[in-house]
Amino acid sequence: MFSPDQENISTTPASTKVPVKYGELIVLGYNGSLPNGDRGRRKSRFALCRRPKASGVKPSTVHVACTPQAAKAISNKDQHSISYTLSRAQTVVVEYTHDSNTDMFQVTSGGQRSFLKKKLQIGRSTESPIDFVVTDTVPGSQQSHGGEGQTQTQSIQSTISRFACRIICQRSPPYTARIYAAGFDSSKNIFLGEKAAKWRTQDGEMDGLTTNGVLVMHPRHGFTQDSKPGVWREISVCGKVFTLRETRSAQQRGKMVESESQELVDGSLIDLCGATLLWRTAEGLSRTPTVKHLEALRQELNAGRPQCPVGFNTLAFPSLRRKEILDEKQPWAYLRCGHVHGYHAWGGQGREPEDEVVEVGRERECPMCRTRGPYVPLWLGCEAGFYLDAAPPTHAFSPCGHVCSEKTAAFWSQIPLPHGTHTFHAACPFCVHQLAGGSGYLRLIFQGPLD
Repeated sequence: MFSPDQENISTTPASTKVPVKYGELIVLGYNGSLPNGDRGRRKSRFALCRRPKASGVKPSTVHVACTPQAAKAISNKDQHSISYTLSRAQTVVVEYTHDSNTDMFQVTSGGQRSFLKKKLQIGRSTESPIDFVVTDTVPGSQQSHGGEGQTQTQSIQSTISRFACRIICQRSPPYTARIYAAGFDSSKNIFLGEKAAKWRTQDGEMDGLTTNGVLVMHPRHGFTQDSKPGVWREISVCGKVFTLRETRSAQQRGKMVESESQELVDGSLIDLCGATLLWRTAEGLSRTPTVKHLEALRQELNAGRPQCPVGFNTLAFPSLRRKEILDEKQPWAYLRCGHVHGYHAWGGQGREPEDEVVEVGRERECPMCRTRGPYVPLWLGCEAGFYLDAAPPTHAFSPCGHVCSEKTAAFWSQIPLPHGTHTFHAACPFCVHQLAGGSGYLRLIFQGPLD
């Protein structure tokens, strides 16, 4: 079993060097940490580092069941294998052998979960071959907005495949990472049942797809200020690239795209039908702003002493640790015009000021320009891995109010993220709320101190 915190670092006296980092997987929607904290294999981001000993595997012998060799491959817990059930009478078993040149990492689903006052409960157990556990992301599940009386209860059944995918990294430069659908279970087996999409290739090998599929999108021009959305593709169990099926679980596979690779690049998005992961290479992360830099930007913004243009009280973004707890100095904004205010209990339709309560997102009239629109608190985007540059946080996503740099907001507003089994829409990377309005984001208008 692998723990991202400990077991990827050798404890032998001869190994005192920092391990080689291949890259990191960052889960969209959690803004830096899970609601109940990052623990063990359940985290909002996972580092993939070179193992003390190679853990990769590669295909070797093919057996047609039911032969003694095939039965032995399936039952041998020291032997990785993939079983393709073609019919009740025929199963093809592909043995996998150790690969000393690669390391293997596996991602699984956390199963059914429910939220109750930000408490995360996991329904399924996890098994030792799994490195990282991800759970279906509920839009806005982190945001309590500080209301003591507010209770958010949601319960969903996971749509992520039990053993979602595996990533194979080359142990030597350039440390290429490749993704494959499905992961090996505790018996080191992958089983594709009769109903799973599967087929023989032209050279006689077997391949297949998982129930809801593993989709990948590689951005054009990398993860830079010039990045543009790529095309979503589906990855097979053997790592081949296909166009999307008609729906996520359709029996008919898409067309093979031979000109494209399952090799991950900086900024590649991996969708597991319930959660979306961003792959950042170690090189790409070295050019990305750090949490320390984001904190410096926050302090610089607050040092400018932005003021509410109506109440004239000084506004301040709360610390990154208090990223989802409303503060009395919290900046609020009107999402049609971008004017930043402090919270005020008036301006709503059909209510007296004394009856007003904190009702996030309800339409109000901006006192500065008389434009009506949603009125929401502003939150700094705390997950540094989502940023394309280190520019100041000047723009906010609509309707969630997460604040980041202009180019970061512009990039994510163009990305069609898979939603459900056959739809796509742009969403805020920090909370995965579907974006609204013309562009999905807007420039904020702060008022400086009058003195």
